[in-house]
Amino acid sequence: MSYDLVVIGGGPGGYVAAIRAGQLGKKVACVEAERAGGTCLNWGCIPTKALLKNAHLFHTLQHQAKQFGISFDNLSYDWSAIIGRSRKISDRLAGGVEFLFKKNKVDFVKGFGSLVGDHQIEVRAEDGTTQILEAKNIIIATGAKARELPDLPCNGTSVIGSREAMILPAQPKSMVIIGAGAIGVEFAYIYNAFGTKVTMIEMMPRLVPVEDDDIGEALKKSFMRAGIKCLTDTKVTASEDRGDSVSITVENAKGSETIEADVCLVAIGVVPVLPGGQLPEFTDRGWIQIGDRYQTSTPDLYAIGDITGPPWLAHTAMYEAVQCVEGLFVDGVEPKRVDAFPGCTYCYPEIASVGKTERALQEEGVTYKMGKFPYQALGKAQAAAETEGFIKLLFGAEHGELLGAHIIGSNATDLIAEMGLGLTLEATIEDFHATIHAHPTLTEGIHEAALDADGQAIHF
Repeated sequence: MSYDLVVIGGGPGGYVAAIRAGQLGKKVACVEAERAGGTCLNWGCIPTKALLKNAHLFHTLQHQAKQFGISFDNLSYDWSAIIGRSRKISDRLAGGVEFLFKKNKVDFVKGFGSLVGDHQIEVRAEDGTTQILEAKNIIIATGAKARELPDLPCNGTSVIGSREAMILPAQPKSMVIIGAGAIGVEFAYIYNAFGTKVTMIEMMPRLVPVEDDDIGEALKKSFMRAGIKCLTDTKVTASEDRGDSVSITVENAKGSETIEADVCLVAIGVVPVLPGGQLPEFTDRGWIQIGDRYQTSTPDLYAIGDITGPPWLAHTAMYEAVQCVEGLFVDGVEPKRVDAFPGCTYCYPEIASVGKTERALQEEGVTYKMGKFPYQALGKAQAAAETEGFIKLLFGAEHGELLGAHIIGSNATDLIAEMGLGLTLEATIEDFHATIHAHPTLTEGIHEAALDADGQAIHF
């Protein structure tokens, strides 16, 4: 079979690239070893959000029912049904991607893809049979997978990665999580909400260390109130996997301690997933090196998404997919690389940010104004009993341009879109002052935070 484009990898980057090329009238195939949708739909973004919704609903009923005037006896849950719900949602959405392939005349080829020659891809199916696809252009979008600790390899039971954490057949009584990035804190919330004793270990000074310092501090306080033990500025010095439990020894400024748990979740980042065969040039850590048009060191071979290195996000992969494909097939289009992008963490309280942190601005010597507004002062948050968190905005001191936005609280991951648009359009503090935000909404907090940066907040 001969194609205008073959995409290796069917995750958010790969399937979007294939569909966009199909929309442009090109003959396209997408090669994927598992189900369409990749890690995001099947083993990442989507199923974890289903689990988080279950956890937050149970937590609300358990701790806030009386506040809402609701009472009941014998509140309980079915762990297997909770896991089953998340899997059904993933299956439904993966099926939706396969439907979109058919709608846009994209050939979906199941199997492991390898680069075997100029413009040739070998696809090995699960039964061992192979076929060769020929393509004028090839995009690698094979993504990333969880990184393991060398001294504590995953076994799927007592030591697990994020994939296994979504489908544990039985809920553990205790769990230690190594790494407090987005994946670590999301699973900490899920398991703690259902009663698992959770301990988090993070070698950096704060949880979610890539976020603004105020956000990391606020999340730690929230988690500790909820009963999650948070050990920051802490390193693992020894570990023992006993097969049915683990022992993790850690060290920090307070000394050394040993933590016993049924399960250890390792959430320390990701490593590249590469196709087989004749691979293009790598960076020093195994991520594929690309140029401004997403081209690799091999002619007519391109790469997008997680396989090209950070940020490892589904929405940036989708953006890159469209940019790469339109650069290939639409005359006059000059592809853009990712610049400002939102980062979202879906634990409760939710976290979202875009642009510079206060720490980064200080390191760069940029003068700025900061405005902050608490959820506690928002009528909508009070009505919903979701008053934890704040909105923090950073503006240039001289010209008033938006430099960064950081939110922790209910619906933060939805609120951040306005701030991303603000960065794209180079909005100023005056623009936010002049924009009417509906009442009562959580977006009023954005307006008030902008007012606060000028010392004009009305409701706080």
